[in-house]
Amino acid sequence: MDTLFFLASKLAGALLRPEIWIIVLVFGAWLSLVRGRQRGAAWMSGLAAGLILLTGLVPLGGLLLGPLETRYPVNPPLDDVAGILVLGGGESAELSEAWGQPQVNAAGDRFIAALGLAHRFPQAAVLFTGGIGALRQDGPAGADIAEELFLSIGLSPDRLHFERTSRTTAENARNSLPLRPPNEAGAWVLVTSAFHMPRAVETLCAAGWHDLVPWPTDFRTPGVRDGPRWGGLENLELLNLALKERVGLLAYRMTDRARGAGLEACLWTAE
Repeated sequence: MDTLFFLASKLAGALLRPEIWIIVLVFGAWLSLVRGRQRGAAWMSGLAAGLILLTGLVPLGGLLLGPLETRYPVNPPLDDVAGILVLGGGESAELSEAWGQPQVNAAGDRFIAALGLAHRFPQAAVLFTGGIGALRQDGPAGADIAEELFLSIGLSPDRLHFERTSRTTAENARNSLPLRPPNEAGAWVLVTSAFHMPRAVETLCAAGWHDLVPWPTDFRTPGVRDGPRWGGLENLELLNLALKERVGLLAYRMTDRARGAGLEACLWTAE
C-alpha cells in the first residue's frame, strides 16, 4: 500500500504542474491544425495562452503558499530541547553522487537551520529521516548525504541518528519514531520547509510523535508585509509547490496519514 501511495503521489505531482497542461494544449493545437480542425486549434491555443498568462502574471502560488508558511511562528522560543528532527528533501542525490561530496538543493536551508540548532543545543540528539524519494530507487539515500554533511561540519557521531528507508512524509513520520531515543524528556524541534510544515506536523502527530516544536525554514514567499509578487517564472514555481502541498495535505487527511484536529496534544508545552 505504501508503494502504491508513493507511485500515485509522483503521478499526481506531475499532473498538477501547469506547464504539463500547457505543453499538452500546445501539442493538441498543433495536431488539430495538422488535421484541419481550425476551431479546435484556436480553442486550445487560447487556453494555452490564458494558462501562460494566468500562471506567469497572477501570483496564485504566493497566495496559496503564504498561509501554509505562516501557520507556525518563526524562531519560536526554545528551552529544554531533547532532540532535533530533520526531514529529508534538502539534499541533491544526483549532484552529490556526481561530484563525490554532499550537495544541497533549493531546500538546503533545512540543513542550515538544523546545524544552527545543533550547535545551540549541544546535548540534543539529531535525527535525520530520508531515503530515496525518486522513482528510480538507486543512488545515495538522503540520510547518507546528511550523515556526510553533519560529520564534516563537526557534529559528534554519538548524537546522530539516521533513518534511511522512507520515501514520503508519512514514511518519514512512521519510520523515524522508533529511532527516537527513549526516556528523553524535552522538546523535539521539527525542521522542514515552512510550506511543508503544516503537513509534516499533522503527519507526525498521526504517527504518534509528541512534544514537537515546529521550526519552519526555507521560506519561498516574500511574507505578509510585502505581499505576493506579480509576474515572472517564480510565480509558476510557487504555484507548483502550492498545488503539490495543498493536494498532498488533502490526500494525507483523506487516507488518515495526517490529522487536522487535536494537534495541541502533539506539540510541546513548556512547564
